[in-house]
Order: sequence, then structure tokens, then C-alpha cells
Amino acid sequence: MEPNLLLDALLGEAGMSYAGLAARMNHGAATRYDHTSVARWVRDHAIPRGAAPDLICDILGARLGRVLTLGDIGMDRAGSPGDGPPDLGTALSHATALWRGDDQRSEIVARTTLLRGPAAVAPVFEWENPPDDRDVSHRGPGRVGVAEVQRVRAARDRYEQMYRRVGGVPVRPRVVAYLHRQVAPLVKGTYDDATGRELLRAAGGLVALAGISAYDADRQPLAQRYLLHALRMAKASGSRSFGGYVVALLANQAMYRGTYRQVIQYAETALRGAGGHLSPALVVDLHALQAKAYARMGDTAGCHRHMARSYGVEIRRENEPPETGYVQPGLVATQHAEALRRLGDLRAAQEHAEQALAPDDVHTRGQAHRLATFALILAQRGEVEHAADIGEQMLDRAAGMESGRIAERVRDVVDALARHDTAAVRDLRERAVQHLDVPM
Repeated sequence: MEPNLLLDALLGEAGMSYAGLAARMNHGAATRYDHTSVARWVRDHAIPRGAAPDLICDILGARLGRVLTLGDIGMDRAGSPGDGPPDLGTALSHATALWRGDDQRSEIVARTTLLRGPAAVAPVFEWENPPDDRDVSHRGPGRVGVAEVQRVRAARDRYEQMYRRVGGVPVRPRVVAYLHRQVAPLVKGTYDDATGRELLRAAGGLVALAGISAYDADRQPLAQRYLLHALRMAKASGSRSFGGYVVALLANQAMYRGTYRQVIQYAETALRGAGGHLSPALVVDLHALQAKAYARMGDTAGCHRHMARSYGVEIRRENEPPETGYVQPGLVATQHAEALRRLGDLRAAQEHAEQALAPDDVHTRGQAHRLATFALILAQRGEVEHAADIGEQMLDRAAGMESGRIAERVRDVVDALARHDTAAVRDLRERAVQHLDVPM
């Protein structure tokens, strides 16, 4: 079962311990709840029998000075994630509860499970289709204005640069802490509709980065939840292009998980659902991603069809949103090289991989990924010494990064050369072992 982060967050807001809630529930009653009972309600999302959930609403509501429903405390037996899209207030309560839990109660949040099948697709369908949010204004403690929104945007940019330099493992807890301690009070504050949309757009960008960092740290269930929360914020913000970007991130995660048909479904939804508002960089990336998915499924025609659609699109950086900075010169060539390698067209794959290495303004993380692709192609072609040399260059770029995805790329290259016992391969293997000793 999923942990009940809503109940845990309300207890934290009320300043009430598990034992404190249990004692108040036992007062004047024949029940014998204790702190382990409450811990089980939170950890296992168990719902106590009888009138106990209503009593929890009364106790916490009295402490917080507002009326709480069973849905507010995560104990609505009639409701389930498949019953339809939550309203914005409920969605934001779930999001801020996740930030708090991830920042302070990691042992509980670790029990989050991956959504699969219809449960993983429904939020994307809800993003694409009506109803839209008519008014996202909110009243709460503290007024939110342009300066606060700008601070959130600046934080996203700062943490993104850090992510590119050192990887998602060290960046993730910093982003989560910022969301919980700085962004959550803003989301719960006072703002009008226009400011609220700007706030949710800015916060959604940071939430998406938390998802990317969790993905890079191989915390896949958490990554998925952050991305789905970012998608809900994208819808509320009214930015279809940002929503398309988040769906593209979900497609990338689906690619990693090997659910290739879901990759195609997500990508097609992003291209369709953004209604022509996607930036050229995202359009190119989504077609290249579909090409990779079709290649993994052995569909050569589908692969080449989407490769063709990703050619000839002009990307002008000044017209792109900040999140698409990852679509740097040569990225599409890298994606195509990976697709062609999977299809066994190694000559063409190598040509694309070499093209991907030509630009000299690619950030270090991107360089490491491109070099890994090139090394894998060379290894498949039997060019062992050349592959080992490229692998060394990859490790040079990856030095100092704590990244699950980079570590995986390093392992892939070493494994591809494992049957060759040459001096160059042995040297590469020794360096790789040292790199992989970095905590992941």
C-alpha cells in the first residue's frame, strides 16, 4: 500500500505526535490506540474501523482551526486514484505532502510504488482533456507576488546547472528541501489567478527537476510521482508547452523502464495535447524518442519514419523555454545513433554518433552520454582499442558526477568490452571500478 502522506503532513502541521493523536482518540473511549497504530495508518495507509477516521478529522481540524474531510486525511474509503482527476486544491495537498515526506520522512516515502497501466496513463489523459482550471487563485498566510515567483524560477535554473555538473544523487535532496521549505508556503499563500498561474508554472519547473533528479538517482516511483505532480501544475498554469515537456520526461522514464508502447503513447499525447504550442526542440526530441522506441521493438519502418520527422526542424534557442536547454546541438544525432545501433545498422549508427560529438558547446553530462553511445557502437563493430579510448574520454567527462544514469552507461561500455582482455580494456575497467565506487 502507498503511505498516507496526507495524514503525516497534517500531524506535522498540527505539531502532534503519533502518540499524541492516539491518546486524544482514546480519551473517554474504550479504544486502545497507541503510536504504532497511527504509524501503521501512515506507513501502510491502513484505515481504522468505525468512526475513528471521523474522529481524526475532528481532532486535527480543531487543532488546525479548519474543517477536515476524510479525503483531506487520506481516509476516504469511497475514493480511489481511478475515480477521476482531483481538484487543484487536493492535487496541491498531495504534492506538498510528498515534498514534506521526501524531505523529512524518507523511510515512509520509500514505500511509494510505481504506477502502471491505466493508472500511469490517466493523469496524462486528464492533462490533455477538459475541464481546465478556471481560477487558480488562493487565500492563505502570506502574499505571493512577482518577486517570489522570480525566486522560484531562479532556484530551478541554479539547481539545473548543478544537476548537469554533479548529477541527480547530490542535487535531489537539495531540490526537495527547497520545495518543502520555500515553495510549499508560497503554494499555500495568497495570490490572484494571474499570479497563481505564474507561480504554478515556476513551481512545476522545479518539481519536474526533482523528478529528473529522482530518475537519475534511480528512485523511479518517486520520479514518476514528481513528474505527475508537475504535469498537474502545468495544466493549472495554462502552459500547454510546459505540459508537453513534462509528458516528454515521462516518456523518457518509460523508455528507461522498457515500456516502449507507453513511450509512443506519451509522445503522441504530448504532440497532440499541446495543440501546436510545443517548442521545436521538444517536437524534435519527441520524434527522436519514438524512433528509439520503435527500434527497441524491432520496427524498422516506424523508427525511420520518426527519424525523418525529427530532421529539418529549426531550433532557435531564444525562442525556447528554459527547460528545453537539454536539446543541445547533436542530441538528435545521438538519439538516432542509439536507434540505429539497436536495429543493427552500425555503419549509419557510427556516422550519427560522430556527428553528435562535433559540437563543442555541449555540457559535460551530455558529452559523457554521447561518448558512451559512440563507444558502444565501436565495441559492437569490433573496434576494441578505439572503443576503449572513447570509454576513457567518457570517464574523463563523468569524473565527479554522482549519477545513476551515468553509472549505468559506464557499466554498459565495460560490459560491451568484457570479453576482450587487452591492456586498454583492463585500464578502462580499473578506472570504471573507481568511478562506480562513488555512492549512487
